[in-house]
Amino acid sequence: MNTTQVDTTSAPATPRKGSKGQWKVDGTTPLNSNEENKAAGNGLEVRQRILDTYSKEGFASIPKDDLHGRFRWYGLYTQRRQGIDGSRTSKLEADELSDEYLMMRIRIDGGAVTTQGLRVIGQISQDFARGTADISDRQNIQLHWVDIVDVPEIWRRLEEVGLHSTEACGDTPRVFLGSPVAGIAADEIIDCTPALQAIRSRFIGDPEFSNLPRKYKTALTGHPSLDVVHEINDFSLVGVVHPELGPGYDLWVGGALSTTPRLAERLGVFVTEDRAAEVWAGVTGIFRDYGYRKQRTKARLKFLLADWGVEKFREVLETEYLDSPLPDGPPPPPATGSADHVGIHEQKDGKLYVGVAPTVGRVNGETLLKVADAAEAAGSGRIRFTPHQKLLVLDVDPDKVDTLVAELDALGLPANPSPFRRSTIACTGIEYCKLAFVETKETAATAIAELEQRLAGIEINPPITLNVNGCQNSCARIQTADIGLKGQLLGGDEFGFQVHLGGGLASSDRAEPGLGRTVRGLKVLADELPDYVERVVRRFLAEREGDETFATWVHRSDDEALR
Repeated sequence: MNTTQVDTTSAPATPRKGSKGQWKVDGTTPLNSNEENKAAGNGLEVRQRILDTYSKEGFASIPKDDLHGRFRWYGLYTQRRQGIDGSRTSKLEADELSDEYLMMRIRIDGGAVTTQGLRVIGQISQDFARGTADISDRQNIQLHWVDIVDVPEIWRRLEEVGLHSTEACGDTPRVFLGSPVAGIAADEIIDCTPALQAIRSRFIGDPEFSNLPRKYKTALTGHPSLDVVHEINDFSLVGVVHPELGPGYDLWVGGALSTTPRLAERLGVFVTEDRAAEVWAGVTGIFRDYGYRKQRTKARLKFLLADWGVEKFREVLETEYLDSPLPDGPPPPPATGSADHVGIHEQKDGKLYVGVAPTVGRVNGETLLKVADAAEAAGSGRIRFTPHQKLLVLDVDPDKVDTLVAELDALGLPANPSPFRRSTIACTGIEYCKLAFVETKETAATAIAELEQRLAGIEINPPITLNVNGCQNSCARIQTADIGLKGQLLGGDEFGFQVHLGGGLASSDRAEPGLGRTVRGLKVLADELPDYVERVVRRFLAEREGDETFATWVHRSDDEALR
């Protein structure tokens, strides 16, 4: 298996005319400031400077190339300076937009954390992050208001319970999505935990994979609900049963959203558990060596796949990066069950797991501490976060489940939430993000509360997903929601949302995954959001044919019906 980087002595010394910055084709000469920064020093090296210098000398001691570049290799970004409205988001430089505090992403692969680990995160939130804690749709926790002087102590506490922030951001293999019910669900096809752990232990923090063209996202699931949004990740393994080889994985590559959304494609190969790490290294190696580094806007794997096609991608993978070819394999069957795992469910060992719905992922340190206490009182030592901003308590004693559900509900974490509380997610928004134009968390929470009243008693099955994003980058997956909202400056002093309608993935009861459509000229102000959602939902319910889904109705309706 070839996991080593390109030999720079044999690569061209200078890029050819028309170069896209592919290391194996054009050489490794940096073609933009980001690549120059990475060539000047591996991002992983910044950890020691944080420990030895910046945490002791303070924020002012941090040079820009580390602060706005290599810090990301350890999950650290400067957060947005308070009081700067959305009209200045795209006009100010990073230093002008940045506060002297940091956002930290804690890497939680597969969303799996012990109650001890959750308690440590909750206490860190209380001690160093002004009580903030957001569950992201990447199954990790984001803290805000972190001071550089406190980072070593935060790391020390995290590492004592097996957690860290290594490669939680940056041009790296970011946190791995994994089925939150891996190893416990009675109906799973294959437990993805061994494959996920093998990839993580071998390659996270490895300099051979710490300088990729851009961010790189991985997802693994063996559950029939297809619960890790595999179609929008760079690399995904999805559980299937081969007719001759038994349980294993179907390989998907090249998915991503942002401003140029593209769904992943199957390579048509079957990956056994023992080859999962090798195949991950192969696909990631292709991205490292052939990915487009010249333009940041073209530096995702999806653009290489679009140019090469599936057939060439598989050929290069098998001939240049793997020890032997992969057998052909079957596609995953249509999704069954709920991908967010909210509610009370049986485990294969007779115990129960309880899935609850924080409002758009927003919790706090005190809540996390109380969840840990309640879980342990119910016999549990394990918590998992989901790619849908939900929280699961595993291994619950059946005779203690009612007490646990009541305690979680009192914390604002219902196991039987309203449809919109269950199916709405939101990104960080302008409160902390330097890229955002609008507020998201409170806007979404207000809309949920309004819709719970206005649409009370109305059965909507399956629930309509509402995804709220503060900018065009789609951290909240707006193009794959029933109703996706992209924050933007509408003109003058008005801020609001462009509307995407009718998106969905294989896990969302769509017959085929697909991206949402936009309605020409349709923009919604934040305070108009509940009115708009109510109006379009009632129109759908009045016009739907039989069991027609919202997405199907959207794609057959004219623009006027969607306004």
